Amino acid sequence: QVQLVESGGGLVQPGGSLRLSCTASGSIFSVHAMGWYRQAPGKQRELGAFITSDGSTNYADSVKGRFTISRDNAKNTVYLQMNSLKPEDTAVYYCYADVVLLGSSGRHYYPWGQGTQVTVSS
Repeated sequence: QVQLVESGGGLVQPGGSLRLSCTASGSIFSVHAMGWYRQAPGKQRELGAFITSDGSTNYADSVKGRFTISRDNAKNTVYLQMNSLKPEDTAVYYCYADVVLLGSSGRHYYPWGQGTQVTVSS
């Protein structure tokens, strides 16, 4: 019914940059908040950043000032620009969204993407 497809992960040196993208597709009526979580090896999944439909943003302290989240509502796409990357940013990054589907009478769904690997290493 709804899919989130991520792209943009990869290997980068410390201090480098990457841009992640995530697009929601399917029988969508509306998309509300979108965001990114990340999970490092042996650690719990943690929030990186999220953005509401009107553009309000929130960041984890660990990424504040280095990461920027944005969205294109017309494309149901959220982006995460990651600058000044550190080895501790190495993780699988998961996109999520708050979605109302067509014909669902306003019910909210919270799908996740499949994850994209980000590795920061020299």
